[in-house]
Parts: sequence; structure tokens; C-alpha cells
Amino acid sequence: MTGHRSTPGLALTALLLAALALSGCSRPSTLQEIRNEGVLHVITREAPSLYYRQRGNPTGYDYQLARHLADHLGVELRVRVAEDNSEILSVLANNYAHIGLTGVTDHPELSDNFRTLPTGIKAQSVIVYHRDAEPVSGMEELAGQTVHMLPDSSHEHLIQQPDENHPEIRLHPGLDAAGLLARVDRGEFTYAAIASNELELNQVFYPNILKGFALSQPKDLVWLFPADQDTTLVNKVSDFFERARQSGLMAQLRERFYGHLEQLNYVGALTFMKHVEARLHRYEPLFREYARETGFDWRLLAAIGYQESHWRPNAISPTGVRGLMMLTLSTARYVGIDNRLNPEQSIEGGARYFRRVYEKIPDRIPEPDRTWFALASYNVGFGHLEDARRLTEGAGKNPDRWVDVKEFLPLLAQKEWYSKTRFGYARGHEPVLYVQNIRRYLDFLVRLTEPEAPAGAPPDKQLFWLEPAENEALEDRSTEATGNPPARASLPPELGPIPPTL
Repeated sequence: MTGHRSTPGLALTALLLAALALSGCSRPSTLQEIRNEGVLHVITREAPSLYYRQRGNPTGYDYQLARHLADHLGVELRVRVAEDNSEILSVLANNYAHIGLTGVTDHPELSDNFRTLPTGIKAQSVIVYHRDAEPVSGMEELAGQTVHMLPDSSHEHLIQQPDENHPEIRLHPGLDAAGLLARVDRGEFTYAAIASNELELNQVFYPNILKGFALSQPKDLVWLFPADQDTTLVNKVSDFFERARQSGLMAQLRERFYGHLEQLNYVGALTFMKHVEARLHRYEPLFREYARETGFDWRLLAAIGYQESHWRPNAISPTGVRGLMMLTLSTARYVGIDNRLNPEQSIEGGARYFRRVYEKIPDRIPEPDRTWFALASYNVGFGHLEDARRLTEGAGKNPDRWVDVKEFLPLLAQKEWYSKTRFGYARGHEPVLYVQNIRRYLDFLVRLTEPEAPAGAPPDKQLFWLEPAENEALEDRSTEATGNPPARASLPPELGPIPPTL
């Protein structure tokens, strides 16, 4: 009988093979793979509700949320832009991305094939139609009609397959939400189904569209995760979302992208477009000139001018404010203007005054909130704004965030609240509406002057603000987590002499 002696080389080979076999049985988790590579792979499509680029800079509600998630994980965010939701679902089904941003609500077919997490935005499927078409208020009124929609949306499963009681469904894989609405607006399509949030972001640009009825109750939009992943990433994102809710980050992003959308109806949109065509060209060179002088985007100054006077140089209010920028006599003197009814002097004075108001807002406040605060101060006065910020702080909310302070401004009209303030009564609803209106007019002007920008896309950071430092919202500053009370920046002790314009 012949024996075989083991050699050191053979023993080492056996150990290596065993190690490889063991390592194959202990594949890193999805979360560990992301951290090992240092990259979070996200796939999405271009839409103002999700992701878009303006002047080369990515933004959008879901993009910003994903960016904060990547920062939270300490990895790079790498975004792949798909043609449509069909491509996103295909990529996720093959586990070629970690997260998919589709802008859809959860439904059985989706949750059967992917893991889902709500994003903090609710939407419902709605029917829209051209204003010259027969109004519809229920599914039975669509019998025999064609309803147009995008593929792999949240709507198709809500409308049964065509029969005598249901409409025909026509899918348009080459379109996005704005393209679908544009065809309804032009009368090429009579009826369409769309997500309510995409309608809100786009409708002001398509004034011939009316909302019919909802196909569903509002539901959370969701992020999608491949079913082949383990649960480590989805659990981590769920934890991140909860922190983002508690810190106010989600509320801040909602306010930035959706907080100003209900302030311009059909009549207001048509009136604005009419005035753009008839009046703006006369004053645009002046807005540009004094925007350069004061360091603002000219469209912001133009939006202020439209809100104040609809670009009427001879406008006079019963309270004595006058001119295109509607300056009070004291404000005009404050900025060195002697003829408020002269359009150039009015625009010059308004721009200078807005710059001085803006500089009174603490520079620790990140953009775009600092601009929204400056607009509110331009409207109601710096003292009243500071009163509202003090009330905000006293209620345990953040006085440096517009989304919090705009809840307290209306309280300045109630005695139980304004009696506690330094400057007393103010019509606090007005600055809130004032800011929202100007933001909507600014949306319009950006769309008109930058036609490549997606419909409904809010102004980009490069227009007149720097990237906001929102990451601080993710820091867990609660008493329970740190043992210390939440950090609050102190308010200026002296409110200063700047007079309100109204």
C-alpha cells in the first residue's frame, strides 16, 4: 500500500481554498457594499418633482433627499438618469442600482416586485381635461373616451381594461408629465391621468387645463429598492427618513419645492402672461441694470415689481405707497429717491431698499430662506418679521427657517399673540402670501427666460442664492440624544430703523 505525504504547499493551497469558500458564503451586506465602494447608486428620471439640472446644477425634492442620505452615509451620490419609469424599473429588477426615484405611489404590483419606502410627499391620481371639453366628475363620464397617461405610472391599475363602462387607455412612452400636459393644453389630448403633485408643479404653465376628479385617495410617493437586496439599506434609509422628519429636513424640502404652488390660478396666470408681453419689455433693461448694481437676479426684482404694481409706474395705493415698486415716502427718502412715479427711480429705489433689507437678515440664515425672509421684511417691515421669529423661537421651532416662521406671521393679527410682541399688530397673512406670490412669478420668469428649464422647476440656487446648508438639519440636536437642549441662534438685540413699505 502506497502512502501520500502532505506537503506544506498543498496544505497552504487547501487553506486558501477553504478561506475562499467561506468568504463566498459571507457576502457583504448591501449597506457594507455601498460603504466599501464609497458610492450610492441612484437611478431617476428628469422631472421637477424628482431631479433636474439648471445651469448645470442638479436639484429637485427627491434628489436633495438622496444627496442628504449619501452625506449621512458618508459616500458619493452617483445619479443615473433614465428615459422613463420603465427603464428605472428594469434597472432595479436587475439589481443594477441601489435606489429608484420614480415619483409613483405604492400599489400591489409594485410592492410585489420591489421594496418601497414613503418619501414624505403625498399625491393622488387625477383626471385632467382641456377646458373646452365636457367636464368630468366620475369614471362613468369617461365611458367611450380615451385617457392618455405615461407608462409605469400610478394610474393605469386604477382604470380597468377597456369595456363599455371604462375608457380606453393610451400610453405615451416618449413623453414626460410636462409633455402630456402640453398636449392637453393645446387640445391634442382631451383627457389625461397624472399625479397631483406633477399637476401642481406644472399647471400654472398650462392654463387651458382643468382638474376633473381623483382616481384615488392621496398616498405617499415611494422610493424603490431591488427585491434582490437584503434589508440593510432599506432599514438604514427608513431610519434616515425618520430622522429627516424629526429634524425638519423633509418639511424644509417640501416647503422649498411645493410651498408656493397654490398662489396663481388660471386668471392670474393669463393676466401675468398678458402683462409680460405688454409691459415687461419696457422695464426689463432697468431691472437688469439695478440687479447688477445690487447683486440680485433681475427676475427676482421683476417679480417683486409685478407683485407690487403689476409693472404700472403710476400705481398709487390708498395708504400712500406709489410707483412701480410701491415705495412709501419715507422709504424713498431712505434710499435717496425723489420721484417715486419715475419708473427708473422706482426700480432703482426698490432694488437698493431690498438690498438693505436683505443685509439686515442675519447672514447665518442659509439660502433660499434668507431671501424669503427679506421679501417678508420688504412687505411687512423688519420689526414685525423679528416679532414673528421671536414667537417661532418661543414655541420651540427654528426662527431661522422660513417654513417655521411663516406659520407664526399670521398670529401677529391676533391680540393674544401680538400683545406679547415689541411691534404689535400686523396683517401677518400678507407677507406669507406676498412671498408665495413672488416665488410663483419668479418660477414663471425663469421658465420664460430659460426655456430649457423643466416646467415647474423652482429657480436654481445660482439665480440669487448659494447652496443652503441643510445638512445641519440632520444633526441630532435633541435633548434625548445629546443631553443638551436644541441649539438656537440668538436673534439680533437691536431691530434697526428700516421702515416697512406697506
